[in-house]
Amino acid sequence: MQMKNAIMISAMILLSVMSAMSEEPPAKEAGEAKTAPALKPDPVMSPFGIGSSALRSRDHVKWMPQMAEIGLRDLRACTGGWAAEPEKQGEWSWTTIDDRIAYLESIGVTCGIILNGLPKWNTKDQKGGLPLNSLPEWGEMVGKVAEHTKGRVKYFEVWNEPPNGTKNAPASDYAKVVIATYDAAKKSNPDALVGMAAKSAHISYLDQAIKAGAKGHYDYITLHPYEILGTIVKHPGTEPMYMSIAPTVRKMLAAQDPTKVNIPIILTEIGFDTKHGNDNQTRAVIMAYTMGIAQGLACIQWFEGMDGDSGPLGLIDVKAKPRPAYHALGRLVQQIGRHPNYIGWIMLNEKHYGFIFQGEKGPVLVTWAASSKPDEIDFGQNVQIIDPPTGKTTDAAKYKLSMAPIFVTGIPDKLVTQAKENKVKPFPWGGDYSGAKSVSVTFTDKYVEKGLHTMAADTIAADVVAYGGNARAGEVPKGGNVFYVDPNFLSYTTCPIEITAVVKRNEKNDPAKLTLEYESTTGNGYKKPEPYEIPENKEWNTATWKIDDAQFVGTWAFNFRFNAGKFLVQSVTVTKLDK
Repeated sequence: MQMKNAIMISAMILLSVMSAMSEEPPAKEAGEAKTAPALKPDPVMSPFGIGSSALRSRDHVKWMPQMAEIGLRDLRACTGGWAAEPEKQGEWSWTTIDDRIAYLESIGVTCGIILNGLPKWNTKDQKGGLPLNSLPEWGEMVGKVAEHTKGRVKYFEVWNEPPNGTKNAPASDYAKVVIATYDAAKKSNPDALVGMAAKSAHISYLDQAIKAGAKGHYDYITLHPYEILGTIVKHPGTEPMYMSIAPTVRKMLAAQDPTKVNIPIILTEIGFDTKHGNDNQTRAVIMAYTMGIAQGLACIQWFEGMDGDSGPLGLIDVKAKPRPAYHALGRLVQQIGRHPNYIGWIMLNEKHYGFIFQGEKGPVLVTWAASSKPDEIDFGQNVQIIDPPTGKTTDAAKYKLSMAPIFVTGIPDKLVTQAKENKVKPFPWGGDYSGAKSVSVTFTDKYVEKGLHTMAADTIAADVVAYGGNARAGEVPKGGNVFYVDPNFLSYTTCPIEITAVVKRNEKNDPAKLTLEYESTTGNGYKKPEPYEIPENKEWNTATWKIDDAQFVGTWAFNFRFNAGKFLVQSVTVTKLDK
């Protein structure tokens, strides 16, 4: 999702707050604002970050100390409007920025800035969005900000998740703003780092911006993959979708701007609404950080610290009362440190993903079940199992693993060895499909995924209807009409492919069409070719689309999908064609 109210912030400070956390995570309750310990800024960015809405960016004192106490010292949101707050053209005011930076520095904060929107005086020729008709003035503002904050500010993020807030302007318009920002910032402060941004996991948009001229004019990448996180929380076993974010970005950079292939990737927004339950938010926060660190993300800035103007998304509520996710995240920092050393991944019972880090006192395993049904794990020796929200520790050799994450210490050496060996291997999703010619999913006698996955996961049985052989009913997709290919099979790279679906009209022989929507190199994400008219109900038919402009990056947490309708689907296949 796009976090509609929060993500349209016209300008915000990206804050890097770095330091060691206290030995035990706090258990603060509602009440007066807490005072964070005096800390010196840490020049090295930590993966553990935090964000805020526009509302909360105006009152850091109310909630930021509680974040700092558990080690969350990379804060994003701070202010609105152009960063220099020009009331009139050529006049600059620094009061708000200086006051907020001074407070944050007092608790060990270093600041970056996100830039977007228009100054108050520029409303005549433009009502917002792109193209930016005041590029010279924009460049002047960026230069002034970079000069004024030199020595205190390092990160300058360009716009907030475009193409949002751009009136869906093409990436070429965004590229012009990136170039102007980079040139002005570097001229005033050579140490400034400029970030290029995109909504969700819209890596194709970044690809288009680089091709349009932004090449070489940025130092880091930002994304907001809310949809992918929501999917892996709601659909156990789909973790590879999230684990493919950084590898896909780096694959794109290797193709379009090789000198930038190893630049930092920062999730400047990601979160989970507690309307779906505190337990799910706790799962989401542990999964987001654990797998983000494992894939090499420089920072994950959770949205948000305290409930603001976007609903109950905070680690603490509007009364400053911590939610279980707050305590769970604090214990994750405590276990693996603010600058974690990732050892590698393992598969428990050949099914459940586990991630091992080098903790201060030894290796730490973070794991959860990849299925809705609990599964017993035999560690072969007594281990210490820690419940993230409560901190309760249990000694046991066996444990019934559920979807609720746990931390495990005292693990066998053989698991650490396996993790080290797996670290450089393709992250599996029911097998390794990196060399496959095709991937498929079938709904016949048994539901089988072979490198092609539906978002229905282990609930797909509810969609299977016996009719001329088992099939999925198109009228009740429940995620069974939404598909994601194994990223090892195909991600980012555009090559000729064929998508086929074996389909049939329903028992009443009602007229039906099968409509395909897929991620494309053109436009702002997805494209629809001509639908397939399903013939009369005599036999199973194969709908076929040959496509040469697919670019699977998982922008909205899927690569392609079909419509719901009065038909049955027996199987779906994606095949790479010879060029």
